[in-house]
Amino acid sequence: VDVFNRVMTAYGMAKETDEEKHLRTESIQAALKEATEVPLTCAKLCRQVIDLSESAAKKGNTNVISDAGVALLAGYAGLRSAALNVYINIGGIKDKEFADDRRQQLESLLDGVEIYKEDVYQLVKSKL
Repeated sequence: VDVFNRVMTAYGMAKETDEEKHLRTESIQAALKEATEVPLTCAKLCRQVIDLSESAAKKGNTNVISDAGVALLAGYAGLRSAALNVYINIGGIKDKEFADDRRQQLESLLDGVEIYKEDVYQLVKSKL
């Protein structure tokens, strides 16, 4: 909520003079960078949940093995949701190096996740 408020406040800043326009642009860019970092961190944590769910599916107690599948799917939904927020925010960032770096970080988290998710899901399902 704080990050959202900072972004919205920055967009609401005065833009009548050149100085106001400059300050507004700087504020927007800083807020968008922060608004990118938050969901990117979330995406990284969700990917960890996805990865850990495989271990839980392989080694977990079979009486609660469905929990590994639930964690997998929750992590996957969180990852994909966070990715949308990263993509929308980097679209407005003028610092190409920053935007490209965060896009690359995100895409490395997403790389192969569809197939991996399905493999782990099938592993869980096979133990039910």
